[in-house]
Order: sequence, then structure tokens, then C-alpha cells
Amino acid sequence: MRKVAVLACFCLFTSCDWFTSKEEKTQDLVNEEMRNINFNEVDKYPLFDNCDEMLDKEGQLECFQNTLLEQYTETLEDFEFQFVSDINTSIYVDFLVDYKGEISVLEVQRNQDIENQIPEFRTIITQSLKGLPPLSPALKRGVPVSSKFRIPIIVNSN
Repeated sequence: MRKVAVLACFCLFTSCDWFTSKEEKTQDLVNEEMRNINFNEVDKYPLFDNCDEMLDKEGQLECFQNTLLEQYTETLEDFEFQFVSDINTSIYVDFLVDYKGEISVLEVQRNQDIENQIPEFRTIITQSLKGLPPLSPALKRGVPVSSKFRIPIIVNSN
């Protein structure tokens, strides 16, 4: 009998799970899951209507970037710029696609040659977003999230 009492006491004191509430267990699981989430990556990139949602992540990113670059190429080709000197440079443009799928320009890299010869360049870059097809936002665990992107725009006067 004494052995049974000692065994029962041993089992009672070694099992910590009996003393924790369901809320504490749930909170521990949530905290562990939050530590494992990489908030710097998305599960699905933003997609334009012309992009196939069944593409892998790299394909989605490529389609997104190519659609943006095609839009900028078309927009810049519509203008006839007069250059004083030759320009061959890359300008980096930072974008934000918010959780609603709305895209905006955050920053256009400064370049003195571009600013001197094409002072309206920043305005053109921002205004050309209006011609883009509809865009769905990036997804993280099935939830729409905001995401930032940087693409290069090559300006060549030749």
C-alpha cells in the first residue's frame, strides 16, 4: 500500500501538464508558432490578372516584375526625351503593394544625370502605375499582407 501511495505522489508531482491550464498550453503553442514564422517572406507574391496563380513563388515574382517593367517600358517609349549627354544607367524604384492590392511608389533612386535631363522622370514613374492591370496582394498563411519590392529601370539614351 505504501508503494502505491509513493508511486501516486511521484506521478502527481512529475506531471506538469496536469497543473497547466488549457489557455496556457494554447498560448505556448501560439508563441512557438510565432517564433517559427518568417515575416520577411511571403507565401504568394502579388499577382496581376495576367499572371498564373498556379506558378511557383519564383514564377510569381518574375511575372510581377515583368508586368511592371513592361508597363514602364511602354510608358517611357511614349515620351520623346531630348538628351544633352548620353545616359546609360539603372534607376532603382521601391514599391509598396498594400494588403488591398494597391501599388504605390515609395522611392525613386536619385540620379543627377536623370534629374538634369529628365526632370519629370519621378512623376512619369509614379503616373505610369495608373495603367497597370488589377493586382491581388501578397499572401502570408492565406492572409493578405503588404509587401515591398525594388526593381531596376534601365535608362539608355542610345
